[in-house]
Amino acid sequence: MPRTEQPRHFAIFAVPAHGHVNPALGVVAELAARGHRVTFAVTEQFAPAVRAAGATPVLYETTWPTTPEGRAAQWDGDVVQAYTWFLDEAVAVLPQLADAYEQDRPDVVLYDIGGYPGHVLAHRWGVPAVQLSPTYVAWEGYEQEIAAAMGEVFASDAYRAYHARFAAWLEQQSVPDAVDDFLGRPHRCLALIPRALQPNAERVDADRITFVGPALGPRDQPGEWSAPDDGRPLLLVSLGSAFTDQPAFFGACLEAFGGLDWHVVMSIGEHVEAAALGTIPGNVELHRFVPQLAVLERASAFVTHAGMGSAKEGLAAGVPMVAVPQAVDQFGNADRLVELGVGRRLETAASPVELRAAVLELAADEQVARRLEALRQEIAREGGAPRAADLLEGIAREA
Repeated sequence: MPRTEQPRHFAIFAVPAHGHVNPALGVVAELAARGHRVTFAVTEQFAPAVRAAGATPVLYETTWPTTPEGRAAQWDGDVVQAYTWFLDEAVAVLPQLADAYEQDRPDVVLYDIGGYPGHVLAHRWGVPAVQLSPTYVAWEGYEQEIAAAMGEVFASDAYRAYHARFAAWLEQQSVPDAVDDFLGRPHRCLALIPRALQPNAERVDADRITFVGPALGPRDQPGEWSAPDDGRPLLLVSLGSAFTDQPAFFGACLEAFGGLDWHVVMSIGEHVEAAALGTIPGNVELHRFVPQLAVLERASAFVTHAGMGSAKEGLAAGVPMVAVPQAVDQFGNADRLVELGVGRRLETAASPVELRAAVLELAADEQVARRLEALRQEIAREGGAPRAADLLEGIAREA
């Protein structure tokens, strides 16, 4: 493809978690393929995936939980504690990245919703900043609605102390934004989710936020997998990368699907040992992790925790989903899949009978199939990584 743009340096900042790094890798690959230089501030854990996408990792030391136990403990219902992890990470990482980029300043900064140092550094350097949101964005009236729902939390001493500390940190960095604006009102944002998954999408400010849909470019996904050639429908079962310590759930899935004339691919994550699940039926292949996009391309159904990454990948592939949410935004995603008419929501403690019935009913429902195809086409029109790169090149040109 002939070059029509002056090569630029795009720098990306995110917290070191799969749900924050992976969504941007398709954008990385597209920018790199167009001849731009991309650097990505990450930990060593994500460096191989960043390199595979075409970017140069800029490494730093993190405060983020990096062990399976630490990641599993990230969500225990304490919302203020969860907020504090992001702020702690930003305070610790900002000086490292300021030093790392001192002699290599980018033309445009791209930052994840948790990539606070990128936002701060873009302000310090006077370069354009664009948020790459891997999840919901704010809508008109968002603050009032969240305040009504979270009133008790926001009134707590712990939240007030967190908010005051955040405000003081922004003041120290000479960032003029109020905390709530800094967090929820980016000046420019590319939402890397389907508009169909966004709550109150009609109330999102289209002048600042553009839905480009999933940026499903090539990426280095964990796990080895070869597609079966047996003609049977394929079921993927996965609870993602963090909240996978659910041996009883995986056991229920083995009982539910082991006797079916389906090929079952089950990703059990880092916490559960295969030996603890007993005898594995002959139609089930068990993995720690699988290259999810490749499996979804062949899947007839998907049992998922309904993390945003999995939900949008399932929709982009046109696969019906049985959602068993575990934490954070997964509950809202699960409900949204039901509202869209392409999913069922079950509890983690669902019985084998419930799991089997949900999968078979979804897979056989022609109305679900039609709705999935309409959504798949809608997502394709949003443009994904190529449209994101077009918009980012335009922002770089105007800088």
